[in-house]
Amino acid sequence: MLKKIVNHRILVFTFILSLVVIVAVVGFSKYNEVEALSKYGSRGDEVKQIQEKLKRWGYYNGNVDGIYGSQTLAAVKSFQQKNGLTVDGIAGEKTLAAMGITSSSSSSSSSGSGGSTNSNSSNVNLLARLIYGEARGESYTGQVAVGAVVLNRVKSSSFPNTISGVIYQAGAFDAVSDGQINLTPDSTAKKAAQDALNGWDPSYGAIYYFNPSTATNKWIWSRPMTVTIGKHRFCK
Repeated sequence: MLKKIVNHRILVFTFILSLVVIVAVVGFSKYNEVEALSKYGSRGDEVKQIQEKLKRWGYYNGNVDGIYGSQTLAAVKSFQQKNGLTVDGIAGEKTLAAMGITSSSSSSSSSGSGGSTNSNSSNVNLLARLIYGEARGESYTGQVAVGAVVLNRVKSSSFPNTISGVIYQAGAFDAVSDGQINLTPDSTAKKAAQDALNGWDPSYGAIYYFNPSTATNKWIWSRPMTVTIGKHRFCK
């Protein structure tokens, strides 16, 4: 009889222990899922990174508090819409990648992005080369602004509709004419290119820029100015 009681208690203990293990595994999986996918209600460092970037690019005006609230949700949706992503307000793998934020899930599946990743990488590199050739002596904001001008031209019906088309348009940029487009860009130029591609436009919609100290073309002086950053005057 005593042996049966002992065996019964062992079975009960084993069952309870199994339940504890299952609950712990499920809880750990859920924790990882939240860490890898920021959405409404999420909290943490990843949310702070999202808020910081969206605030820098002008999508978000709230506090960088690591809380994925309604303002962050709206900002993420705006970013997704601007960058041709699914507008669901969830910072999943593709949205985080577009922001330049890596997560455990996005890094593990990055090889599945295929052509879009290669295409984006090519655009970043080409734009970074243009920025480096045209504005490597300028402030970081000034470098992003030069990249933004290229992207504003892509959107304009008056210019080619691709980044390479705009950059290599005859006579468009001195860096192409004098060969500086072929220099290897530094990390700052690459970061500026990514920020411009992600939607930051310190040029305020400009499609031209020039150096007032050296420009002799009367026409460029007649263009409406949007802002002056460093040695460059940006205009429409």
